[in-house]
This record gives sequence, structure tokens and C-alpha cells, in this order.
Amino acid sequence: MRRLRNVKIVATLGPASNDYDMIRSLTEAGANVFRLNMSHGEHGEIRERHAMIRKVEADLGRPIAILADLQGPKLRVGKFAEESYDLEVGAKFRLDLDDTPGDITRVQLPHTEIFAALKPGSNLLVNDGKIRLQVEDCGKDYANCVVTVGGMISNRKGVNVPDVVLPLAALSEKDLKDLEFVCDLGVDWLALSFVQRPEDVLQAKELAKGRAFILSKIEKPSAVTDFDAILAVSDGIMVARGDLGVELPVHAVPPIQKRLIRKCRAAAKPVIVATQMLESMIESPMPTRAEVSDVATAIYEGADAIMLSAESAAGDFPIEAVSTMNNVAMEVENDPVYLDVMDASRAGKKETIADAIVSAAREIAETTDVKAIVCYSESGTTAALTARERPHVPIIAMTSRARTARKLCLYWGMHCVITGEVDRFKMAVVNAARAARTCGFATEKDNIVVTAGVPFNVPGSTNILRVAPCDERLIFNTDPE
Repeated sequence: MRRLRNVKIVATLGPASNDYDMIRSLTEAGANVFRLNMSHGEHGEIRERHAMIRKVEADLGRPIAILADLQGPKLRVGKFAEESYDLEVGAKFRLDLDDTPGDITRVQLPHTEIFAALKPGSNLLVNDGKIRLQVEDCGKDYANCVVTVGGMISNRKGVNVPDVVLPLAALSEKDLKDLEFVCDLGVDWLALSFVQRPEDVLQAKELAKGRAFILSKIEKPSAVTDFDAILAVSDGIMVARGDLGVELPVHAVPPIQKRLIRKCRAAAKPVIVATQMLESMIESPMPTRAEVSDVATAIYEGADAIMLSAESAAGDFPIEAVSTMNNVAMEVENDPVYLDVMDASRAGKKETIADAIVSAAREIAETTDVKAIVCYSESGTTAALTARERPHVPIIAMTSRARTARKLCLYWGMHCVITGEVDRFKMAVVNAARAARTCGFATEKDNIVVTAGVPFNVPGSTNILRVAPCDERLIFNTDPE
């Protein structure tokens, strides 16, 4: 089960991937993380999927991360008297709180928070941006608009408000119940939708109480504007290009994606690139060339993970979609240009002993014949710093905590091994050598770099580096007690 790539693959589960055999096949095809979309499925279904993932994990003997993606507040128009209406450019259209069925001139918008934030000139996007309305005048319970981009409008279509920070919490009542459920269930990562400000993330962290790591979805212009503050309080980031591409000009999304990835890497926090990566594979066993290029671009930019949504959740070819991502990743990462890009984009201040240790480990591995970097990491921090370096050799993260191993499944290059606690550095080196051989990264004739912290089992204590042989006889003959 050794992966021959560094970027991780996140696969969303759904009707097309809802049994043990399929989840196992997706894992064997290359999935490292499974996403549970809380927008779909009752708690009973989510519980069953969680149990199946954990059974696959136990049967295959390798950690698997589970990401629960909260729905977030959904802003939608009300219902219409007829099935749909065609709004023409230049037409007047009113949004209000009246629950009378709408027509070609008006419809209910049951969100007082939106009216409170609107001002003349604000834009509202309906049905994934297919319709654009510009506010001419507004009050606490209405907005009179002009249609600037026309199209068909119908019941319960979604509304985006890109120009303002809405006075809405990122967590709806449904989200609060879902958060508590999945945290008790034992998911590893919690994806927070509709993040607008760092306070949204802090609220989720307070409610999670350390039971799951918080991953902020960047899908609002305000989140892009305040990204540095959001990143500082988040454990990870998802570049959710779907809504981001609705609320911002589509040509603005690629450079934003590149900037966010670089900032995440500098902060040693994982970043997922998501949405429409292999969209055509929902119905086709083959992707388009543009989609393959999109996946490759995210990998070249240094993303920790790339994500499948409907392709694996509801598509006809979920295994083929994962295999395609896996093959693209291997091809890109074998390109010498990829290594050049990773080296040229290396960033992050070296301020601590751990920073210096992992930097030295990478330099040693790249200038000598070392087959792998093995890092002992109780909290995962040192492993994350090692991933930030993007070394040219594999990274093996060893920890006694299953929670840490599962967390690290989302990080670039991590091959996670759960090991027993050690109290002597010699035994740490021995365990590292065994793991490198067992996982197929080295033979007895090879050397590895081992990083650890003394005293052991204390998070944040990394302070030692050793170039060690993979032959245990040499370790016992050369290492002091």
C-alpha cells in the first residue's frame, strides 16, 4: 500500500460509494481521505459510512482520515406561482419577506440578514450566478433590483451576495447538530463552510473542543480578503472554487488559488484544492484534457491534496476518477520541473529548533544517499514542518497516536505509521529502520534520516537528528543507550 506520489487524494462518499467493497477499492486506487458531505444523508447513513471507513482502515492496516463537511447556511429564494420565469436584462425585480408565491416581478427572500447588509449598488447572484441582480434601493424587508444578467428563475434557487460581509454565523442550527454528532462519532477533520472572518473559525474550534481539526473553506470574497487572519486560526484550508468562482470573476480564481496554496505551505498547514476537478467523469470513464491540466496545475502549485466531489459520490466511475488523479499525480511528480518548482517556492521562517532540524534533514537527504526521512511526531507539528520542506525523499511519520496519524493523512508526502511508545532514542531508530524496510522505502543496505524529540512522547520537543543505517545490527553496535 505504499503510495508512489506525495499529493493526497480526498474522495467524497455518496450513493455511488456507499458500501465496504467500494470504499476499500477507492482506498486501494489511491484515496487517502474520505469526505462525508453533511449536506446529504441522515445521521444514520453517516454513521454507517464512518464505520465502513474504519473497518477498511483496520483491514488494510493503514490510517485513513475522515473529513466531515458541514453544509453552512443556505440562502435561497422562496417559491413561485408557476414552475419558472424568464427574467430579461433591464427588467425590474423585487425581493421581499412576503411569503406569497412569486412571479416575474418579485419573490420572497426569507433572510432578514441579507436585507440588513444590502445597499444600493450591491449585487445578488441567483442560481450559481446564472442570474445577476443589482440593488437600486432597499430597506429592512425589501430590495428593488434591476436584472443585469437574465435567465430562468424557479423555486428555492440559491442566492450569493458577493459584495458584503453578511451578519450570518458560519454555523446554522443544522450545522451545530451535525458538528456535535460527527465530533462524537470520531471524525478527524471538520470542514467549515461560509467562512467570512476568523471569528467563524474560532467559534467552530470552541464547539469542537479539540475533538476534530478545523479546515476552513475559502468560498467567499471576504474570506480571501481576510485570509491571513483566517489561516492563522485554522488547522487547514480548502480552496472551494465552486462558490468562489460564482462570487468572483472566474478569471480571478486561478491566481487566488496559487496565492492561497503558497501561504498555506509557508504556514505548514495543509491545503485542499476542490470542486469540478474531474467533472466530466461523473458520466464518462475518461476526463477531458482541460480537467487533467487543472489537476496537474494544483499539484505543480504545491497543494497538499486534491478532491473529488460528485465524481466519487454520485458518478458512474468513482474508481476510475481516483485512479486518474493518482496517475496524473505520479506523472507530475516524476517531472524534474516539479522538483524545481517545489525547491523554488520553499518558504517559511526558520524560527525554532524544530524548523532547523527538519530543514537540516531535508538538506542531508538531498545531498547524500538517504532513502527516507523518518520523523517521530506526537502532535504532528514536526511532521507538518517536514512536509513544508517538500523533500525529494519519502517522509515516514511515526506516532503512537492514531489521531495524529489520521490527521497527517491530509498532509503532502506523509506515510503514517502508528507505533508503540518509545523511551530511548536507540529504540526509536530501530523502529524507524524497521518501518522504512517494511513499508518498502529502504533495504538493510540503505540509510535513513531520523528526527525525534527527547524526552519522548512530549509534543513540540523535536531536538535531535540522526543519519542511521537500516541494518539493526549496525544500530545496536553503534548507538549508545
